[in-house]
Amino acid sequence: MNPTSYFSEIAPVTFKGPDTTDELAYRFYDKDRVVMGKRMEDYLRFAVCFWHSFCWNGFDVFGAGTFNRPWHAGANDADAARFKRAVAFDFFNKLDLPFYAFHDVDVMAATETVGEYQHHFAEAVDDLERLQGETGRKLLWGTANLFSHPRYAAGGATNPNPEVVAFGALQVRSALEATHRLGGSNYVLWGGREGYETLLNTDIGRELDQLGRFLSLVVEHKHKIGFKGTILIEPKPHEPTKHQYDFDTATVFGFLKRYGLENEVKVNIEANHATLARHTFEHEIATARALGIFGSIDANRGDNQNGWDTDQFPNSVEEMTLAMLEVIRAGGFTDGGFNFDAKVRRQSSDPVDMVHGHVGAVDVIARALLAAAAIVEDGRIDQVRADRYAGWDGEFGKAVSAENSSLASIADLAVAKEIRPAHKSGRQERLENLVNRFVGDAR
Repeated sequence: MNPTSYFSEIAPVTFKGPDTTDELAYRFYDKDRVVMGKRMEDYLRFAVCFWHSFCWNGFDVFGAGTFNRPWHAGANDADAARFKRAVAFDFFNKLDLPFYAFHDVDVMAATETVGEYQHHFAEAVDDLERLQGETGRKLLWGTANLFSHPRYAAGGATNPNPEVVAFGALQVRSALEATHRLGGSNYVLWGGREGYETLLNTDIGRELDQLGRFLSLVVEHKHKIGFKGTILIEPKPHEPTKHQYDFDTATVFGFLKRYGLENEVKVNIEANHATLARHTFEHEIATARALGIFGSIDANRGDNQNGWDTDQFPNSVEEMTLAMLEVIRAGGFTDGGFNFDAKVRRQSSDPVDMVHGHVGAVDVIARALLAAAAIVEDGRIDQVRADRYAGWDGEFGKAVSAENSSLASIADLAVAKEIRPAHKSGRQERLENLVNRFVGDAR
């Protein structure tokens, strides 16, 4: 089977404007449109993910795969991996999105031994380099999968068995060097099983120190090989483990501070992981911005009625607008971007369903960018925020925040001024109405 035949009935996806009736066209994503001083393509930096789009066959814990992709028909050998890579790049071209992302095992034949891993991954990287050259697609981030194989049942870097940690080091070194060779913008570490199921058999202090040392060694190797991209951690509170050490953005920052890595590592924020941590997506982005560790985004969504990682394509312009406001306030991306670490539903088994999922998500984010940019340019919401904290710019506020002030001097100031603080409205309903107005008007 020719790899280009899998999506052969689907025409290349192009921008046709808000009024088009073509369901497989972009209505709002006009890659050359300038928004906030940048081309939309450069501002959003969209990437398609190998992991869910081409490696998942539709299985879940209650049933077998439903997709019947041809590269899943037999063993995951070198031929199947080569075919999958070719189909994936044909898909990237159809969508005309600039980036892609992968785990090492996503793009290579299945292996068991160290030798097999080195051989098949090297073969895959050679092929990816060729495909990038032929198509012009670029790598947003690479990573190593230290969670799927049974050897990682107790984690990768935090594993109680040093042989497992060493195998993980092999994978991470290989994937980091491959990311560097392929011109990747970032390298991500997702600790899917870096946590615990029960404290009865877990030494938290030892495992945190192992994880801190492992991450320090990754940063050291990044500088050794001359990789200029960003090292990212992807926070997640639980699932598959009961408790994970990278619970949320604030927890990750505390971890980085402890091991002296806060200036070396940033976060890759996944919307669904924010949901699992009982946060909003925009909260995690705002926290990362405030702490100086905002890096990149996995654009998917969860379901508030489900307590697990459903990884659905984003479909709420309002929710995405709130997140995009925080991206704009962070100054946009540097190395990062929006990666679609999302998957179609098990019943969406046709090739065209993959296209619908990505086209809809691209347009949701593009429309949210337009709405958020209009909100910022309008200025009313930001003015309410500024007015709410205006007291800190006055004489009294400056006295309270002065570097030489103390708890006692501030208390004495309150006595001397005989202060009687007055309640001021937060204007929440007005702000929510303004957001909805701009969401409705975004074009």
